[in-house]
Amino acid sequence: MYICYTIYSTISKYSTILYYSNKLVMSKKVELHSPERCSAKMRAVRDALEVLNGKWKLPILISVSFGTRRFKEVSKDINGITDRMLSKELRDLEINQLVKRTVYDSFPPVVEYSITEHGRTLQSVIDELGNWGVLHRKKIIGNRQ
Repeated sequence: MYICYTIYSTISKYSTILYYSNKLVMSKKVELHSPERCSAKMRAVRDALEVLNGKWKLPILISVSFGTRRFKEVSKDINGITDRMLSKELRDLEINQLVKRTVYDSFPPVVEYSITEHGRTLQSVIDELGNWGVLHRKKIIGNRQ
């Protein structure tokens, strides 16, 4: 029995791979990875990580995704964050249009934070990270016991 892999038309985006195994012949379309596609994907991931870097931005996004929050409410939701760091991170998230800051003209001034529609597009990413974190924790803690 022999197996032979042959690639045709490497110039196109997709290539057909023929699998020969005795008398069985199957073909499958596979996507080729070009250096340009790889660079574009890496650039996109770097951009995303730049916006979401640090240990506080995702917890802040999770906090405001459950509804409009005032500064102290977000601070109470996130254990261990200082007011100075929370202020800086909220400002960064606002610049990247993930969080909306609303100031009400009252005395004392009331400031509320809410997630934007653009910020809601991260919900599936946050959900998947959470799922992976649960599995990872089980694997690591399970191996230690």
